[in-house]
Amino acid sequence: MKRYILTLVAAAVAVLATAQVKPGVEVLRDGGFKQLQGKRVGLVTNPSGVDRDLKSTVDILNEAEGVKLVALFGPEHGVRGNVHAGDAVADAVDEKTGVKTYSLYGKTKRPSAEMLKDIDVLVYDIQDIGCRSYTFYATMGECMVSCALTGTEFMVLDRPNPVGGNKVEGNLVEDGFFSFVSRYEIPYLYGLTPGELAAYLNEEGIIAKECKKADPKCKAGLKAKLNVVPMEGWKRAMKYSETGMPWVAPSPQIPTPEHSYFYAMSGVIGELYAFNTGIGYTLPFQCFATPYLNADKLADAMTALNLPGFRFRPINFKPFFKVGPETADAMKEMHGVQVYITDIEKANLTLCQFYFLQVLRELHPDAKIFDANAKRGFGMFDKVMGTDQIRKLFSKRYKVADIEAYFNKDAAAFKAKSSKYYLYQ
Repeated sequence: MKRYILTLVAAAVAVLATAQVKPGVEVLRDGGFKQLQGKRVGLVTNPSGVDRDLKSTVDILNEAEGVKLVALFGPEHGVRGNVHAGDAVADAVDEKTGVKTYSLYGKTKRPSAEMLKDIDVLVYDIQDIGCRSYTFYATMGECMVSCALTGTEFMVLDRPNPVGGNKVEGNLVEDGFFSFVSRYEIPYLYGLTPGELAAYLNEEGIIAKECKKADPKCKAGLKAKLNVVPMEGWKRAMKYSETGMPWVAPSPQIPTPEHSYFYAMSGVIGELYAFNTGIGYTLPFQCFATPYLNADKLADAMTALNLPGFRFRPINFKPFFKVGPETADAMKEMHGVQVYITDIEKANLTLCQFYFLQVLRELHPDAKIFDANAKRGFGMFDKVMGTDQIRKLFSKRYKVADIEAYFNKDAAAFKAKSSKYYLYQ
């Protein structure tokens, strides 16, 4: 009985020890929406924009006294999350509120002056995952450009970076490889919250540069009128599970905060459509598998690398559905490894998938890696990496040692530079 009581006490203490982080939307609400009083508001959000009671920011602002919600803006997947990944989002009217909804993931990815003409402040509230190839930060930046050009205030309701605020990995995007999955000159994992990243883009002249591209006549050094509503209680080293906040999947294949880690770990090679990374099965982004691998041999070889922060187990599974371009192997029995991340601070998430390619080459010297899907080509892979040098260097010998220096060359300098914009310690 005594042991049982002690267990209950320990569990209660653990619950109490979990931080009660307030996201920006709750801080705004608890302050009486003073920054929005009397203003016409546009909101960029998706289903991940909620308070701890899972109430949507759409509904919070629509019901707020003194606030007039006049427009909604949908990024990839849409405001209510009813659009599949990569599919265009259409303009519509939100059924629940009757508010006009504009698409930012279709013909236009940047709000037009016409869309903003009746808006005093454009508010952004989306849970991002801290990875450059995930498109929500790009939508945020595009909105900042439009707001800078039209003089519209831009507000970020801040949220945690689920990968943490200390992890920075990867080279900066290079000329010729900018795209919506590598929109700005930042590393693959950038270690900033949405609010901190917005400040970095604004103050480091990136928004000004984009404004000049959009309108060469605009004044030099133009910035967005940025207002970040910070969280309360968040620390850079926090795991999302320590925040006390609920998780709403920002897209279908990110069902838990930990999938932010796995997305960074396998999402790049997923662009080759030569491997199964758990998409189409119950473990999205958590696996490295093909029909022709021997799961036990692969697990032994990956384990033998002694990669810090990782463990591997053999896995055999058959996908339930296909995703992306048609491939002959899409629905075959898969054999490979399931990856476990045991120490997020020690693990180099992005390079793990290249270690898999290295081992795959050793086990199957004739395996097609970069040319398995000829129609797809290298374009998206290089865009996600922000360069073609990683692919070119790696494909010479298929050794991670050949790309480490290039991959890591910008991370420390970016971390030092971006630390000026930290809102949290």
